[in-house]
Amino acid sequence: MKTNKMKTVARSRRTGRAAAGVGTVAAAVALLATAAQAPALAQGSADPASDVFSHVAYGDCPTDLPAGVDRNKWRCEVTVGYSHFKLGGIVVPDMKPITLTHAEGPLPDGTFGQVFGTLRAEATPVPGGLLGRAGDPAGRNPLLGLAIRPEYGGYADFLGTGTDKGALDMKFRLLSPLLGERCTIGTDAHPVALHLRKDGPSTWLSQNPPLVRFSAYDETLTVPAATDCGPLTTMVNHRFGLPAKTGESRITYTAYYTFKTYDQLPAA
Repeated sequence: MKTNKMKTVARSRRTGRAAAGVGTVAAAVALLATAAQAPALAQGSADPASDVFSHVAYGDCPTDLPAGVDRNKWRCEVTVGYSHFKLGGIVVPDMKPITLTHAEGPLPDGTFGQVFGTLRAEATPVPGGLLGRAGDPAGRNPLLGLAIRPEYGGYADFLGTGTDKGALDMKFRLLSPLLGERCTIGTDAHPVALHLRKDGPSTWLSQNPPLVRFSAYDETLTVPAATDCGPLTTMVNHRFGLPAKTGESRITYTAYYTFKTYDQLPAA
């Protein structure tokens, strides 16, 4: 318990330093100004973006906002991301959606603040399984199957400035009957640190409910070795070329975000 508390305090201090993004306010105003031109999203629309709302849950919105803020001027944002990951030799072309929830808004001193909520994601099968063989190795031998599940790594900055879409520390849990339950790429102490760059302009798809699409990428990340994979740890790192230096990994990310202000949410 003591260790968890210390990690929480350290994370809060780091996030607090990164959150003072005054330039973001102007960018947000410009983006909101285009919302009036966006149509309402038709219920039952055939647009693939309509699937986003099946992953949205405002129950994950942070309730403990900074002291002294006007809660009605804060909003809870839910971002659903569809991504392609290459982590060393692990290639997952269609990661299952990653849902991120956080709150942001003006602080009493006039700067912008943010509070992290949750990261939710299901496991995605890794093509080739543990041995990297073509086809479906899990179908022939379930022990050779492998899946990967993204998890929060302890730090997030969703404000960013300009083409900078912010930062996110992640861990990736490797799931296989042969690896045990603790096998991860990245840890809280040494996470996979993403620093996302914007790839083109954001697009308002709907004003009611609000829905914005943007794309981002990171091709500068480094990836640590997998740890706590039992007797197969060395084999896993050899199979997937871990640790991986800058240039050996990449993430591309298309995200949709929606939001509600706190006066639209049920009272905590």
